[in-house]
Amino acid sequence: MYQLTAAHRELPLGTWVMVTNLNNGRSVELRVNDRGPFVPDRIVDVSYAAGRLLGMIDPGVIPVQVVVTRLAPGDGAEAAGLRARYTVQVGSFTSQANARNLERTLAGSFPEVEVVRRAIGGDTYFRVRVGDFPHRSDALALAERLAARGFNVLIMERDR
Repeated sequence: MYQLTAAHRELPLGTWVMVTNLNNGRSVELRVNDRGPFVPDRIVDVSYAAGRLLGMIDPGVIPVQVVVTRLAPGDGAEAAGLRARYTVQVGSFTSQANARNLERTLAGSFPEVEVVRRAIGGDTYFRVRVGDFPHRSDALALAERLAARGFNVLIMERDR
C-alpha cells in the first residue's frame, strides 16, 4: 500500500513503468508486483502511495498513460550477487531549470545531489536525487531528514 507499485495483467512482474495522470501531468515510476486490474477497460492498478503522488485519491479512477521504462530483471545480476543500491528522489521535472534550482537549494546541506536526465516515451524528465546507498535503511534515514524539511521524497533503486 505504501510502496510505489502497480498491478498489470500482462507485464512481467518486476517490470518498471512510468504512469502519467493525463488530467494533471503528474508522473511516477512504479514496479509491477501484482496481477490486475480485473475490471474491464482499466489497464493498471496503482498502490495508495502512487495514487497520492499522481493526484488520484479523490477521483479514484483517472485516464493514464503507461510506458515501460525497464523490463523485469533477467540479466543475471541478482544471481551474480550484485545488490541494489538506493537513492532518494526529491523532485522530477520536465524543466531542467527547475531541477537545477532544486539541486542548488539542496547542495549546501546534502552531499551527492545530482540531476538525472531520463527520456521516457518521447518525454524528458529531470530527476533530482540525493545520495548513493548500499542499504535501503540508509536511504530511509536521509529521506526522513528531507521530509522533515518539507520535501516530498521517494526512495528508489539506482539505475545500474
